[in-house]
Amino acid sequence: MNRRYFNLALILLLLALAIWIDFPSNPGIKIGSFERSLDTVLGLDLRGGMQVILSVPPEIEVSQQNLQDAARILENRSNALGVDEVVYQTAGERIIVGEYPGASEAEDVIDKIKQTGQLEFVDFGDLRIPEGTVVETDFGLKTPEPETTPTSESTPAAEATPPAETAPSTRYHTILTGADLKSVSVVRGELNDYSIAIEFDGEAADILKEWTSNNVGKILGIVLDKAVISSPSVNNVIPDGQAEIIGSFNSESANALAVQLRYGSLPVPLEIEQIRVIGPTLGQDSLDKSLLAGIIGFSIVMLFMAIYYRVPGIIADLAIIFYALITFAIIKLVPVTLTLPGIAGFLLSTGAALDANILIFERLKEELRNGRTMRQAVDLAWRRAWPSIRDSNIAALITSAILFWFGSTFGASFVKGFAVTLALGVGVSLFTAFTVTRTMLNLVFERISEPEKRPGLFGL
Repeated sequence: MNRRYFNLALILLLLALAIWIDFPSNPGIKIGSFERSLDTVLGLDLRGGMQVILSVPPEIEVSQQNLQDAARILENRSNALGVDEVVYQTAGERIIVGEYPGASEAEDVIDKIKQTGQLEFVDFGDLRIPEGTVVETDFGLKTPEPETTPTSESTPAAEATPPAETAPSTRYHTILTGADLKSVSVVRGELNDYSIAIEFDGEAADILKEWTSNNVGKILGIVLDKAVISSPSVNNVIPDGQAEIIGSFNSESANALAVQLRYGSLPVPLEIEQIRVIGPTLGQDSLDKSLLAGIIGFSIVMLFMAIYYRVPGIIADLAIIFYALITFAIIKLVPVTLTLPGIAGFLLSTGAALDANILIFERLKEELRNGRTMRQAVDLAWRRAWPSIRDSNIAALITSAILFWFGSTFGASFVKGFAVTLALGVGVSLFTAFTVTRTMLNLVFERISEPEKRPGLFGL
């Protein structure tokens, strides 16, 4: 009895949390420096936007690493468009598929794709300029103007400069460019810390030696396309062109910086095969029709359960509503980008949730026909329905994993969306069937006198 009331308290707590997350005007989560918006993320087919298909020319040799690095660089550049949830995926051996939800101007996308990407190592003096700040350098000027080397007195102004804005009007001197880099690699230390090892060759190594000899303790900024990506200090003289960038790196951030350093420009040339524009009107129409179809189907199924199974059916309907609220809350919290196939996966998993309840209720009716008491019938129904429920849900999860792999390998993001929402829904459906439905069923029938003698309650 105590366990049932504990489960009921847990169910009510999760329900309240899910309703709060699902509420349309939810302000989001903000705890200290952690901030998370709880807006629903819509995919390309629901929100409208653009899809760009790029290919490597057939005469160019390309490895999967080159293709993945190119996709990563394009995604980083495209975020400067101000378009949310930009995704680039490799497809096969020579194709990259880019998706721009919300974008409407093909020219903007093409301009970003065609950027060559210029990497510079810049003398910042005593200023540690925040990442993302746009700066002006003298690289490429025919007659460079005398640069102004900032001093420590300027530090407060630099700290006040917000990321992604232009730094104070100072033209900084470029010491070296990405063309002078010989190699870049990620190094893992004994304490599980990460750093980036870089090496310059030839004349660049001599230039670096001379500059570091006179600037120990100064900042050698790393700038890509005039935006600061790192501002490391010079700790000592670099005599042989080999240096190490040390900071608060994890594996992901260290590899991301290494890619930016290794490829100031794209590692392989890309040609635009196709640009497909999806208007926001079409996306909204698809969303409206999908929601209407889901509501109609959901209502019909709930009505069938209530009529055919009576009290257990009504309990199952409440459990399915709980399931829908919890699943949608997880989708918003992660967040999972919702597409039309993703919505289809969600609705299909709803069927799996009902399937588990139907198997349990049919076993319950059989046990009651055999003269079991209500408590015996409920326990036996769950125990004997479990193998069928387990096998069907494992098959669904295996199918989801295969579809997710297929979508990742061939750049089919819609297939991935279907797989993710299906797997998520199957997992939540198991919880609702074996915790929510079972707890509510036991609590309801404990308050009905001799329910096994009242077959009408079960549609018998």
